[in-house]
Amino acid sequence: MRTIYSMNQSDGRPTRPGLRIARVLGVPVYISPTWLILAVLVTLIYSDVVRVAVPGLSGGLVYLVSFGFVVTLCGSVFLHELGHALTSRHYGIGVRGITLEMLGGHTEMATDPKSPKVEAVVALAGPAVSAVLGAIGTAVALILEPFTLAWQFAFQVAACNIIVAIYNVLPGMPLDGGRALRALVWAIKGDKHVASIVAGWAGRVVAVATAAAGILAFATGFVSVIGIVFALMIAAVLWLGATRSIQLGTLGARFHLLDVAKLLRPATCVPSGTPLGEALRQQREADSGGVLVVDAAGHPTAIMHSAATQAVPADRRPWVSVDDVAQGLDGSNTWKPSWRGEEVVAAMRRHPANEYAVVDDGRALGVVNAADIADALDPRKPAPAPPRETATDTEVTERE
Repeated sequence: MRTIYSMNQSDGRPTRPGLRIARVLGVPVYISPTWLILAVLVTLIYSDVVRVAVPGLSGGLVYLVSFGFVVTLCGSVFLHELGHALTSRHYGIGVRGITLEMLGGHTEMATDPKSPKVEAVVALAGPAVSAVLGAIGTAVALILEPFTLAWQFAFQVAACNIIVAIYNVLPGMPLDGGRALRALVWAIKGDKHVASIVAGWAGRVVAVATAAAGILAFATGFVSVIGIVFALMIAAVLWLGATRSIQLGTLGARFHLLDVAKLLRPATCVPSGTPLGEALRQQREADSGGVLVVDAAGHPTAIMHSAATQAVPADRRPWVSVDDVAQGLDGSNTWKPSWRGEEVVAAMRRHPANEYAVVDDGRALGVVNAADIADALDPRKPAPAPPRETATDTEVTERE
């Protein structure tokens, strides 16, 4: 199953389509409307297996037992994801929730793991839980009399968890095995962004192999039309996840270019109450990167909001105060000149804005524009090689 590291919500809360159905060990659990599609498809596909495995069942009972496989699969996926969640919390990574959906589920983490070791352990925790449950189901099935309802339930537990465990350890993003591969490459190369690209390309191979296996199974009569559609849907989701990993890796490889001190532009400082038209005139003459509002002592108190400024008609600007289009300085729009790399990216994700004030000890140093950051991250432009991470860069302290 997938693990999502979500850091792009300004209010700290994930936005997801779905219904919250429970809270387990402090972890919110959601179910996506797409799960209903899974329920219908799997019930229809597995009904053929039930007819052979439990002879003598009437039509209605066949579909009821087949739907039981859906419920078992859903429970297996949940326990798999709970393994990810609890392991993440052990390493101090916040968990925003578990979502069950059409093609499995995902666990949403608040931050990225800080080391290859943590990445690998969190990624493999889910398949480990599934493997244990699969072994238990297999042992029970071997004890019970074959082709009975009890045996069928044990078989479902075994089959669901073994399938989930084996498929998820395949070495390609966005599967758990892909994250383990990313951790391995990260540990060897010392660059997690390069590792994301490698794991992404491996994920594309897995996606193509999944589609090919579905087509072959259909051509040989092993699965019906519904089966091949299901396989192709899985392949499409894997391809999209792998592509996203490649894109994020390519983008992340340029994070080292982000240095607040180098991105800094001079700012035009005007006192509170200055007409907007006058503030803009001074900014144009100084060719500065933005406008900061300062108090009587010269300390910055607000930053002019470019979007709000553009909304004011030109003929109204002499009569509108700069304070009316400025945002007070706080932790959301005030940066330190020492910030670099992923520290800058994390600050932008927490509080998206067009401009940020750079302040040090109450002194205004200038502004950083989001457009300049986007320009620095543009993959079409050549970038110098990033500094290699050392062991101390990626070490984390494990909680007792």
